[in-house]
Amino acid sequence: MVAQKKTADHTVVNGINVVDLFALIDGVRREPAKGKTNWHVTTTWQGQARSRAQVESFEIGGERVSRRFSIDIDEPNELGGSNSFANPQEHLIAALNACMTVGYVAQCAVRGITLESLAIETGGEIDLRGFLGIDPAVPPGYENLSYTVRIKGSGTKEQFAEIHEAVMATSPNFYNMSRPVALKPALVVE
Repeated sequence: MVAQKKTADHTVVNGINVVDLFALIDGVRREPAKGKTNWHVTTTWQGQARSRAQVESFEIGGERVSRRFSIDIDEPNELGGSNSFANPQEHLIAALNACMTVGYVAQCAVRGITLESLAIETGGEIDLRGFLGIDPAVPPGYENLSYTVRIKGSGTKEQFAEIHEAVMATSPNFYNMSRPVALKPALVVE
């Protein structure tokens, strides 16, 4: 069980420093510009169906913060890949689950609820006739995703239901996946 830890200068619940979290919330409430973030990823082809996504930095409140991460992506053998890494759909679902996980952990932390366990299982169906261009009437992506949240901790069923609603209302990736996001494509041929 992850417990609350109190020290002289901060309280940590579920690994989240709630004093820092409340300070962030208060700072953004007072100065909305501090809450503006900008995310950027560059993906390059690595041969066959493999690609590598590079993260160099992000911006928060107009300040650039360096972050260096590499995410390797592939396809299963059956879809032309070498099955070396998770595919784009698995990364998409993992990103949704991870974003919601942060939401549940933080929502519990600010309420003083300690978590014992949290798991999110998500799945959906893609008909390859759309992706392969065989039938233009078939969507090339998910028409719906289903997910189940399994959560256990010191909260009541009512508190967890409230947290569940709060996560759906505030999770960036829940928002991104549940509504159309305008894409602004540009093509540069070199």
